[in-house]
Amino acid sequence: MNRTPPSFARRSAVALGLLMGSGWLAWLVAPALPVRAQSQAAAPLASYQLKAGGLQRSSSFDGVVEAVRQTVLAAQVAGAIVQIDVKVGDRVAKGQVLLRVDARAAQEAAQASEAQAQAARASLQLATRDFERQQQLFKQRYISQAALEQAESQFKATQAQLNAQLAQAGGARTQTHLHVLRSPYEGIVSELPVALGDMALPGRPLLTLYDPSALRVTVHLPQSVVAGLSAKPSFSLDLNGQSGVQPSQVQILPRVDANTHTVQLRLDLPRTGSTGLSQAYAPGLFARVWLSDSGSAPAGQQLLLPRSAVLRRAELQAAYVLNEQGRPLLRQLRLGAAQGEWVEVLSGLSAGERVATDPAAAARVLHSPKP
Repeated sequence: MNRTPPSFARRSAVALGLLMGSGWLAWLVAPALPVRAQSQAAAPLASYQLKAGGLQRSSSFDGVVEAVRQTVLAAQVAGAIVQIDVKVGDRVAKGQVLLRVDARAAQEAAQASEAQAQAARASLQLATRDFERQQQLFKQRYISQAALEQAESQFKATQAQLNAQLAQAGGARTQTHLHVLRSPYEGIVSELPVALGDMALPGRPLLTLYDPSALRVTVHLPQSVVAGLSAKPSFSLDLNGQSGVQPSQVQILPRVDANTHTVQLRLDLPRTGSTGLSQAYAPGLFARVWLSDSGSAPAGQQLLLPRSAVLRRAELQAAYVLNEQGRPLLRQLRLGAAQGEWVEVLSGLSAGERVATDPAAAARVLHSPKP
């Protein structure tokens, strides 16, 4: 069995000690360290130091989209529903037939009234000829004045009966038209709570229709907020994934609700025509209303952050904050209104802190091993 000479072992130990003392061992091991981490640590991240001011103080309120013109159509007569020509979501034109109610009884009544009117016309023709003959006889002095007046009275009575029959026939024809439900304007069907065979009764809702070209957002503001508004407050809307939507008109109703002590605020959405608008907005949609008012609070109390520094993941809103060593740490934020490239920070950050403006680069540094 081969053995290492003691003199060789002593010489190897001495050589190893010399290498460690001279730094050669560190040079040999250095390539095993992560060069990527060293390069990232050497290059500092682009950052922004938070400061106050720049935007007006903003407050948010919950609102709902509603139609300026929405109609609940109901039947004026009773009968079974025999035809439905639309469904929920259909766009209908003005005057289009929506549904029909069984009108057989009304049609038969209209035919009977028309027959009675024809009989009254025939009686009037007979009374007219008889009155003309009586007038000729009176001129020839064959009848008395009383006989002529009686013939004239019979003629006027028959004429009045004809007028009554004609009016009754017209009412019967109008009754038949009430069994057909038509659209009063161009719109979209939002509700259809009936089906074929259901009984339509006077006043029972059969269909709900709204005009998609005229929508608005309604929100209830506390009366204390309304009392502190300046002459020209600014409003913006966040709805259906779109932020910064500007209303075309703002109306504050001059009435305070006695139960909730709130004032109703109406913000009209921009009119873009009936085509395409309903695909983005519809009645019942949730909307967030942002109120910016320079007179409500000083702008110097507000923290501003570049929108590029915000990390958004589903409902999470966060940013990478740099510590004293320049290493990023992820922190959740609560953000307010955005104007241009800036966004208001409601909570999560303090003035003077530095935030990485490139979240992707900060994430790579955070998950890389320390040098």
